[in-house]
Amino acid sequence: MRRAALIAVPYAWLLALFLVPFAIVFKMSLSDIAIAIPPYTPTLKDGLAEMIRAFDFENYVFLTEDDLYWKAYLSSLKIAAIATVLTLLVGYPMAYGMARAPEEWRPTLMMLVILPFWTSFLIRVYAWIGILSTEGFLNQFLLWTGLISAPLTILNTAAAVYIGIVYTYLPFMILPIYAALDRMDGSLIEAAEDLGCSRLSAFWLVTFPLSRGGVIAGCLLVFIPALGEFVIPSLLGGSGTLMIGKVLFEEFFNNRDWPVASAVAVILLLILIIPIVLFQLNQQKQAEADR
Repeated sequence: MRRAALIAVPYAWLLALFLVPFAIVFKMSLSDIAIAIPPYTPTLKDGLAEMIRAFDFENYVFLTEDDLYWKAYLSSLKIAAIATVLTLLVGYPMAYGMARAPEEWRPTLMMLVILPFWTSFLIRVYAWIGILSTEGFLNQFLLWTGLISAPLTILNTAAAVYIGIVYTYLPFMILPIYAALDRMDGSLIEAAEDLGCSRLSAFWLVTFPLSRGGVIAGCLLVFIPALGEFVIPSLLGGSGTLMIGKVLFEEFFNNRDWPVASAVAVILLLILIIPIVLFQLNQQKQAEADR
């Protein structure tokens, strides 16, 4: 009974905050748009039998016929994948430096990584507008140093979106990699060097394979939220950046087409299930390895 009660708590949480909302969104995706409140039909007040009879998959068919949606999915996958790789390239050296820093410096370095979370996410993204704009700090600095003769157009481009995603989700990449590197036995590197490996060879043959679990966890923690990102592409990417999060927002709030927006959300969730399952499997493997 105690085991059942213990398991029931997370399952009840999952039922209340995931399965029930998902069922509501899925039900809306099978409905039709209507000029009403709520803006779809049928609803529960029409009766359960009538509601089930009126369900259809025409919204999903519509998504396959309009190239805007599948292009948005592909663009989101590409942007999220590239941003994840860039975050890894920036985050791994930082995590490696933290793991190799003196013991007394590590809490301070950890605090500096977490420090941006003490400020509102929206404010931090807005700050990049002032940095990347034509008259922003970055262009002013580059003009002052003489590296450029005219201001660069960075804001409202894909480059600005990548910068925003890398900056925002960098801690999610650093922390799991740092945790993996911090647990690693330093004597393994010494043994590899004693056997004739150079420092670079020892890194690729010993350090990186042992930190692979943290790399996988960090990549998934960045890729999953970046795929459905809305705020960063809206503020930094402008109208030219096509991502499924922006399309979803416009369908819900601008077009008020809740059935189509719900279908978009359901497909996005199904796409996200794959990296979520991979993340769970990676966490299980790490837990088994720690035992």
